[in-house]
Amino acid sequence: MKYYLVAIPAIITIIALSYMLYPHQNQDDKVTPQTLMQNGSPVLGNPDAPITIVEWGDYQCTSCHAFHETSKDSLIKEYVDTGKINFVFRDYPLNGPDSVLAAEASYCANDQGKYWEYHDELYKNWAGEKTGWVNRNSLDQFANTIGIDTTQFDKCLDDKKYEQKVFDNQKFGDGIGINATPSFLIFDNKKITKIEGAQPFSVFKQVLDSF
Repeated sequence: MKYYLVAIPAIITIIALSYMLYPHQNQDDKVTPQTLMQNGSPVLGNPDAPITIVEWGDYQCTSCHAFHETSKDSLIKEYVDTGKINFVFRDYPLNGPDSVLAAEASYCANDQGKYWEYHDELYKNWAGEKTGWVNRNSLDQFANTIGIDTTQFDKCLDDKKYEQKVFDNQKFGDGIGINATPSFLIFDNKKITKIEGAQPFSVFKQVLDSF
C-alpha cells in the first residue's frame, strides 16, 4: 500500500475536466459525477448539495483511520451538516480479504438502515493492518453495538451478498487512477480536485472554499 504523509499536501486539480467527467461518446464507460457516486455508500448529507466528496478507503488502512480520527468530524460539521457538500464512501480494499469482509459488512448493515453507524464503528474499533481484528466475531459485536439484527446480518455475510459490489468499487477506482488510500475526489459541475492521504482539515477547507 502507498501511504502519504500528512505533512505533504497532495492536491491535484484535474485540468482536463471535460475528458475525465465527460469522455468521448465512443467510450463504453463514461465517468460522470453520477458514476463517481453510484455503487458506493448512501449519500451522507444533502443529495442536492453543489459539491460532492467521494472517499476511496480501506477499513484496515492506517491513513484512512487517521483521517477518520482527525479531519472527518470537522469536515462533516462545517460542510456536510450545513448543506454545502455531500459525502460518499467507496471501497478500495488494498489490505486483502479482511478489508473486503469489513466492506461487505458495512453494506449488510445498510440493509437495516445503519450504514454510516457501522462504518464509524469499524473505524472506532480499528486495530491495525492485517492484525486479525476484522473477523466474523468482531463484526457481529459491532453489529450488536449499533443495534442491528445479527441473524439477518450474518445471513447477508454468509451469502456474500455484497462481495461483488466491493470488488466492482475497487475495479472502478483502478480505472480512474485511484492507487492509494485514502484518496478523495472533490467535484462540482465545473471542476474536480483530488486529495491523497490523511491530510489535515485545513487542506480540505482550502480546496472546498476554492469552489
